[in-house]
Amino acid sequence: MKIIVCENYDEMSKEGAKIIAALLKEKPDCILGLATGSTPVGMYKELAEMNKAGEITFKNVTSYNLDEYYPLAPDHDQSYRYFMNQNLFNNVDIDIAKTHVPDGLAEDPAAMGAAYDAEIEAAGGIDLQVLGLGPNGHIAFNEPEDELYVGTHLTGLTDSTIEANSRFFASKADVPTQAVTMGIGTIMKAKKIVVLASGKAKHAVIEKMMDGRITTQVPGTILKCHPDVVLICDKAAMEG
Repeated sequence: MKIIVCENYDEMSKEGAKIIAALLKEKPDCILGLATGSTPVGMYKELAEMNKAGEITFKNVTSYNLDEYYPLAPDHDQSYRYFMNQNLFNNVDIDIAKTHVPDGLAEDPAAMGAAYDAEIEAAGGIDLQVLGLGPNGHIAFNEPEDELYVGTHLTGLTDSTIEANSRFFASKADVPTQAVTMGIGTIMKAKKIVVLASGKAKHAVIEKMMDGRITTQVPGTILKCHPDVVLICDKAAMEG
């Protein structure tokens, strides 16, 4: 695992954007795995500015998002489809038909998850997957458990995750208690993974990411088994 420590959030965002921009130039028709939450917002802004300046293009890019709240319609202002449209897709020259987010209203989430994974495989697999790290170590919505799912699946959210995400909703009671998420196996199949972490609240997880152990109680630690992971964090996350 390569670790890049940045001075602050803005620098972290620029470092992440540079890695994605390099891939876009090398492989214009790449497949991106994208994340939501507050952490990648700055990086998406950087990419939008680079696109507007003509430095990069998303015209031939295909994207697959990690997760979606369940049950939540794509036009709900807290859905991850809405988030991606607002923070990236509407601000760059990507073909919206080539952007994919798990269906938060699927009648059969298990079947939808299997189809989502199959579609990624058929497309050639994810070239670069963006991840955040939850304060409890979750990646996507793979929460600390005794056992972790391999494929895309419906999962319950822990109280700590609901609490952390409640800042985006009118109240904690409005936060969905379930989500559809890529599983650990789907994430680990990505050719390259970029992990973003910012703030003191992530320090304990960063420490777990840097020791020599793996535990399902900190799902992010499984990334130590991947051959090409870049962890980009700010000093607050690294030093606490």
